[in-house]
Parts: sequence; C-alpha cells; structure tokens
Amino acid sequence: MSNTCEKIKEILEATFQPESLHIEDESWKHAGHAGVKEHGGGHFVVRIASNKFHGLARTQSHRMIFQALNSLFPKSIHALTIKIE
Repeated sequence: MSNTCEKIKEILEATFQPESLHIEDESWKHAGHAGVKEHGGGHFVVRIASNKFHGLARTQSHRMIFQALNSLFPKSIHALTIKIE
C-alpha cells in the first residue's frame, strides 16, 4: 500500500470509524494525465461503510470525506472516487 493510501486510511479511520474501508490506488491508469503532471498527486478509489453516513444524502457523505482529506489535495491526491457502501 502506498504512503498516500496509508494516509487516506489513517484519516478516514480516525474520522469515520468505518465498518469497512478499501482504498485502491489507480494512478497507473492515468499516467501522463495533464492534471497529474501539473499538480502531482494520484487517482484513488475509496469504498467505505460507516454509521456516520446513515441517513445522509450521498453528496453530504462525499462532502464530509473530501473535507476530511482536504490536506492531501492536490499534492497527494489529484482525483478521488468515493463509493459509500
């Protein structure tokens, strides 16, 4: 697991105490992408299940995750796909 994956995991576990959490680094799929060249950072997919998201709209849950990971944008994370389970 990459250092960025570890950072994402640490932040999300501390913030949301998830029942399940899976982080996938898909940066290799985007090699040479203009945004990556310009800002650095990778492409990640987060699959997460947490009681903190129960009753919330998907956009609210996503906003909470982006806020928690804000310090990693754009240097460590260029793009993030979120799947609430």
